[in-house]
Amino acid sequence: MSAGLAALLDDIALIAKAAAASIDDVGAAAGRASAKAAGVVVDDAAVTPRYVHGFKPERELPMIKRIAIGSLRNKLLFILPVAMLLSQFLPWLLTPILMIGGTYLCYEGAEKIWEKLSGHKLEEKTPVSELGPEQEKIMVSGAIRTDFILSAEIMVIALNEVASEPFLSRLIILIVVAIGITLLVYGAVGLIVKMDDIGLHLAETKKGGLASFGRGLVKAMPGVLATLSTVGIIAMLWVGGHILLVGTDELGWTGPYDLVHAAEVWMGGLIPAIGGAVGWLTNTFFSALIGLFVGGIVVAIMHVLPFNKKKPHEPTEDLPRPTEVRDSSAPAQDKPKPSDP
Repeated sequence: MSAGLAALLDDIALIAKAAAASIDDVGAAAGRASAKAAGVVVDDAAVTPRYVHGFKPERELPMIKRIAIGSLRNKLLFILPVAMLLSQFLPWLLTPILMIGGTYLCYEGAEKIWEKLSGHKLEEKTPVSELGPEQEKIMVSGAIRTDFILSAEIMVIALNEVASEPFLSRLIILIVVAIGITLLVYGAVGLIVKMDDIGLHLAETKKGGLASFGRGLVKAMPGVLATLSTVGIIAMLWVGGHILLVGTDELGWTGPYDLVHAAEVWMGGLIPAIGGAVGWLTNTFFSALIGLFVGGIVVAIMHVLPFNKKKPHEPTEDLPRPTEVRDSSAPAQDKPKPSDP
């Protein structure tokens, strides 16, 4: 009897060790997948604060909470099932889908640069804080829509990293990535948007070094937000360009990837002590250039070239005309009678 109990305990111990090893493997794989998506994560964290800019301080965290819930819903309810089905039955579609998303990121980054250089960005005539709850709903909905694209990129990049894992492992890893990255991104966003309030609180309620630190935070936050916006643009170009670079290589056009890889190896060999960092920066630089080039082409198609732009002299009979307001003192004019057949 005792021998049977000992054998059962040994079996339980082996199962526990296997489960622990499996958890470790899932955790490591989730970490690798999250690291691969780091560029999009930076972009996501950089983009979101502008959606709550201008609202009353007490509304900022509730808005971020609603955006975070929408982001998690995007990942778990919409993107995850589609990604798992594709990885199981149509894995060859993952690379083209990644490249489409990468092209979109290149376009977003290039468009922001074009707006800064051309001054074409539309400015709001009314501060968003004066537009009420309806505008808050609009901004939250817009943030969730933008997040859908970025979340799709994060999930597909993560899936591509663990594509060789069994189905259940892939599912668990992607759930871990979805929850972990959402908490990371929107926790960081919440901290960023409230940093000036924290600084103001320290400046008003504390003395000495803490008060000075608070005043420094308040003064630094505009520069931090501007820097974060610039980092977000670079991240979009870098991530989008790298996705296209790797995608073309996987689809058979190896020339661009081979050239960038050769430059990466050569630059890394110049300074062996920090060769890995130099090589990574080289790859990032050329990926960003590719992203800027591809994004610039899409921006030209969407904004610069005169496609689908109506000329001033084109007829507009199909458009409804505004109701004419006639001066009641003016003599009425008889309507023209239809001609006899």
